This record gives sequence, C-alpha cells and structure tokens, in this order.
Amino acid sequence: PPADLFLAAVEETVRANAAFVPPMGKGALYLRPLLLGSGPILGLGPAPSYTLVVYAAAVGAYFKGGQLTPIDLIVESRFHRAAPGGMGGTKAAGNYSPVLVTQLAAKKEGYADVVYLDAKTDTFLEEVSSCNLFVVSSRTISTPPLAGTILPGVTRRSVIELARARGYEVREEPVTVDAAMAADEVFTTGTAVVLSPVGSLTRGGERRQFGAAGEPTPVALELYQALTELQTERAPDPFGWVHAVEGAE
Repeated sequence: PPADLFLAAVEETVRANAAFVPPMGKGALYLRPLLLGSGPILGLGPAPSYTLVVYAAAVGAYFKGGQLTPIDLIVESRFHRAAPGGMGGTKAAGNYSPVLVTQLAAKKEGYADVVYLDAKTDTFLEEVSSCNLFVVSSRTISTPPLAGTILPGVTRRSVIELARARGYEVREEPVTVDAAMAADEVFTTGTAVVLSPVGSLTRGGERRQFGAAGEPTPVALELYQALTELQTERAPDPFGWVHAVEGAE
C-alpha cells in the first residue's frame, strides 16, 4: 500500500485505541498491519484487489518469563524455516504456520523457542521462530545477513543503528552455531519481543549458558534500555523514529 495510506491507517488505529495503551512500563499497544487479498478469484493467481487492515491489542511481555528474563533456545536440526529462492524474507502468514509444530515440541521440552539453521549447509544460524538473532563477542555484534531467508525486522534494524551509535562494531554476516556457542552473549529482537537476552543455547546434547542464571546479560540490557527509553521518550531521539499521533493524548 502507498506510504501515506499506511501511515493514515496506523494513526487512525492509535487514535481509536489510545485508551488501551498500558501504563508506562506495563506493556505496549501492539499494532499489526495486515494486507489481505480480497478480490473475487478462485483460481491460482494474484488477487485483483486487496484490503488493508490495522488492528491493535494491549500486550505485556512476549515470553512467559517476563521482559528481560533470559530465554532458553534450542537449535533445530531437522526442519528449516525457509530456503534460498523462497519467500523467507517476506512477513507473510505462510512464514509462521510451518514453525508452529516444531516450536510447540520445543516448548514441551522447556525451551522458549527454536533457532533455525540455513537450509543449504545446516551450519549457519538464521533466526528464531518469532524474532531475529544477534551474537555478541566483546565489542563486536554479529547478526545473520538479509539474504532472502530471514525477515528484515524493524527492531533488528533499530538495534543495529543503536549499537553502532554506542560504539559497537556491528557485522551483518553469516554466524555459525559454533560461533554462537562460544560467544559472550546472544539476544533476540522483534516488534513483540522487543529485545530479549538468551540465557542458554542448546545444540544436540550440548548446552551453553550465557551470564548468570535468570539475569539479563550486559550488552542485551544496555541496548534494551537504550531502545525502550527512546521509544518512551525518556531519552532524546537522534534518529527521528518517534512519530507523534495528533489527537491520541
């Protein structure tokens, strides 16, 4: 949809639901734009017309342990989320439904979510079912590149810019499982997730603990605070990301 139509729909949704914004520090008003092929067609082909919907919901922490509680992830060794040449880089419903069975099995084993590997070599980390992934080694932060198989998350992009502005070297490059297991920290980012430290990463029978159990790791905590303080206008916004919605006070 055209940018002006999209922004107008988002603003109208915020205005109509301003009373449902949670108190500061208690959650957020989560916005979800949805584009539906709604034209009258039964055959296999693009819809002749589309409907843009934006809906909102008051939400708390994405993972059940609460915001900033480190999550436990397991590396998936059998199934892949996306393959090169497909639609893995598109935020579409079809990119979420295939992960649900694998994710449910991991949760039954006590993990918060699953990390998927690349479909070509089973060597490089791609992303988690619901969020992008970052690996920290000293002052260097690495994250898998946008090569068509992972989602180009807005929070991912924001954290990259924030980290660079704070003096970190950020590399968008392939990250091996071995590199992640040997790293100082791992964290995830996403619109709903915001930024979540990873407490442990398990591959096969090998488990790597990051930081003290139950405590957020230092770089993840620093970047989470920097991002949320900017979002809630407790800190200056040098990037021009904050967008005021008139009439939503």
